Amino acid sequence: MENRSDSETNSIFSLSAALSYGIASMAMVFINKAILMQYTNSMTLLTLQQLVTTLLIHFGRRMGYTKAKAVDMSTAIKLLPISLFYNANVAFALASLKGVNIPMYIAIKRLTPLAVLIAGFFSGKGRPTTQVTLSVILTAAGVIIAALGDFSFDLFGYSMALTSVFFQTMYLVLVEKSGAEDGLSSVEIMLYNSLLSIPFLLFVIIATGEFPNSLSLLFAKSSSLYFLVILILSLVMGIVLNFTMFLCTIVNSALTTTIVGVLKGVGSTTLGFVLLGGVQVHALNVMGLVINTAGGVWYSYAKYHQKKNRPPKPVPDVEAHNK
Repeated sequence: MENRSDSETNSIFSLSAALSYGIASMAMVFINKAILMQYTNSMTLLTLQQLVTTLLIHFGRRMGYTKAKAVDMSTAIKLLPISLFYNANVAFALASLKGVNIPMYIAIKRLTPLAVLIAGFFSGKGRPTTQVTLSVILTAAGVIIAALGDFSFDLFGYSMALTSVFFQTMYLVLVEKSGAEDGLSSVEIMLYNSLLSIPFLLFVIIATGEFPNSLSLLFAKSSSLYFLVILILSLVMGIVLNFTMFLCTIVNSALTTTIVGVLKGVGSTTLGFVLLGGVQVHALNVMGLVINTAGGVWYSYAKYHQKKNRPPKPVPDVEAHNK
């Protein structure tokens, strides 16, 4: 009876982690789009998010609200390339949102599984199942069709989104190969990620000339209550998104996190047509997005069954991460 109760508790916790990530991820796309419509300095915004994350975790440790361990140099060195790819992914994603509407942004980001499969092929990984292959091809075809019917086509925005897909793929492949995040809690991964990000991001905003003008503009716009609210929401939700993403990966798996990301895109695509504007409806665009979404859902279904048919591991993920 006790084992059954523990199993039910773990299942509820796993489901809660997945749902939390899905909701946070969906909300973050719209919040980022809203603030970038008012404030275009995306790299400064990302730097602020990482700085606030670092400070909150630091003071949380000092006040006893979190049991995150102190920073270990050898772990930091292992996580450095992963952190750089992660931040490059987020930075290019934010840049793409300046010119790409939300439905098309989500459609392009669904190309990540295709990129992961291609990377796996060149790195000598086993061939994917027929269902997985066909689903990612359908997803990619949907993007091409949708782009042909996109009246607001922005070459720069599309380029940024595709570059974001590349860096996200590199991040996922590197995490899988290195195992650098094994044994770390979600809060500890956030701490390492934000600490390692800040020097790199500071260098970028100074080298590109974004700073200090971006800071002056930020203070000037902060007199608007609407801007101040979405700025605070962006900073808070950046922390919530990172926490829920790492938590979902730890208590479930990287596959679950990817599937949740694809499924939340269905809701985001629908809401993207009516919220924040910027979408001119065209039959070809809508048809492409429907095909793209169908491919994403099919991919999730295929990967779920692929994992379900594998023999169980001797030690569950949750136990391994709790050691």
